[in-house]
Amino acid sequence: MKEPEFIDEHSAMWERFEEDLKVLEKRSVVGDAVMTSRTFSQVCHHLALARHRMYGAELCERLNALVSRGSRFFSKPRRSSAAEVWYFLTAGFPATVRKEWRLFWISTLVFLIPFVWAALAVGNDSEWAHAILGADGMESVEKMYGKGADLETFRGEFDSNFMMWAFYVWNNVRIDFQMVAGGLLAGVGTLFFLLFNGVFLGAFTGWVHQSGDPQKFYSFVVGHSSLEMVGMLIAGMAGLRIGCGILFPGRLRRGVALADAAKRALPMIYGSGLMTFFAAFIEGFWSAQDVPVSAKYWAGGAGWLLLVAYFLLAGRGKEALPR
Repeated sequence: MKEPEFIDEHSAMWERFEEDLKVLEKRSVVGDAVMTSRTFSQVCHHLALARHRMYGAELCERLNALVSRGSRFFSKPRRSSAAEVWYFLTAGFPATVRKEWRLFWISTLVFLIPFVWAALAVGNDSEWAHAILGADGMESVEKMYGKGADLETFRGEFDSNFMMWAFYVWNNVRIDFQMVAGGLLAGVGTLFFLLFNGVFLGAFTGWVHQSGDPQKFYSFVVGHSSLEMVGMLIAGMAGLRIGCGILFPGRLRRGVALADAAKRALPMIYGSGLMTFFAAFIEGFWSAQDVPVSAKYWAGGAGWLLLVAYFLLAGRGKEALPR
């Protein structure tokens, strides 16, 4: 490969790595610090290739400067696996979500606008409920959250709390997987599933208000809704990040850009998966239990406040790299 082609293929990576180094040197948090450390290894490899192929002195000096700056952070002993997991949970994951705030708002609006529309439409006209939910869906709402619905009957359908938890893990992971995999269709699949779930859940909520008991519904969902809904939106962010890699490769080859986008999406995929797991745990072992409604509302409100604080504050001021 000739030097100009080598530069064209990798310069975008070098520029992004240099920007991350500037943040590290200010001792701020980089959302994808683990990915940045992998990029450092690639830059070292590029420097070795440039020297071996006897590329120009200017290119070799540029790469050498990046490697020298990066070695101050990435050549230190790494933390144990347990410490890396702890770092990811307390700093890396929330910092990644903050860094991708544009994708968060896109994902949220694509879900929330259809949700509000469908809830209002079904609340005003039952024909919309039949069109969106179908007869079976409307019957399901009335069976679970109707004015005469019995919580014990609802729980009894799953035989045990464990079976309820397993069902919700499967159901929510399926939705999150659709969000992420939809990114491979240039993000169009992700946008479709966000919109579809917004319309369906909005119609579901609207029909609860139309023919069911809203208190039964909200007291059930309030406990796990923060983890489940935000986890779904973050899975949507991961799918959109993959889609952006396909649509906007920049100076990288499309395959390289897709691989790079997938690496940047990994923290969001891992994080949303954990959120889905714990949401299903709460749903199976708390939400459907015979607990005072006031206790469920207090616990659910506290969950939302803690989650907002986590994503806004966790990891700020910490050094970006796990040590």
